[in-house]
Amino acid sequence: MSDNLPPPPPEQPQPSPWAPPATPPGKQQRTGLIVSLAVGGGLVVAGALVALVYSLLDSVSDSIALPPARSDAPYSEPYGEEPYDEQPYGEDPVEGEPVEEEPEPVVSGPAAERDVTITKCARDSLIGWQHADLTIVNGSRSPAGYVVFVEFLDTKGAVLTDGIATTDDLAPGASVKVKAQGVGEVPTGTTCRVKQVTRDPM
Repeated sequence: MSDNLPPPPPEQPQPSPWAPPATPPGKQQRTGLIVSLAVGGGLVVAGALVALVYSLLDSVSDSIALPPARSDAPYSEPYGEEPYDEQPYGEDPVEGEPVEEEPEPVVSGPAAERDVTITKCARDSLIGWQHADLTIVNGSRSPAGYVVFVEFLDTKGAVLTDGIATTDDLAPGASVKVKAQGVGEVPTGTTCRVKQVTRDPM
């Protein structure tokens, strides 16, 4: 009976515990596909970034525009408005209303000197100072103030000292007496002379 038994199956080699597990055939194909997709996607993303950077640079260069070139045309003249006489508000002259006359200008010289007369030229016997008594008559048509400069001269005509007399708001045709006082002792025989008269209309 023992001769009729089938022979025992051949022994299968046992895998080594240190060998890597066998890779199924379908999984190896999937790994290659994933690598291909990753490389293609990276190229697409890089291309999109390059296009974005280029468009940004282009827009920035357009926004930073250079100033326009200077024109050779001559500058325009300012507006040639015709001048006009501006009247102050509410100060238009009314018909029939008297208009005040302009005051007379300040006068000095012979015209004003005719209004001044030396009535007395005397020397103080105590201190030896000279003075001149003056009469001023306003010969103008408006009130005026006067400044009279008087010189005191020795017997040879040399100026020893001087004095000033003033008056304010003298009415036309009115008169006033004033004194021009010299400063400093002078000898006997000193005379007085009107040097300058200034008439200032009020």
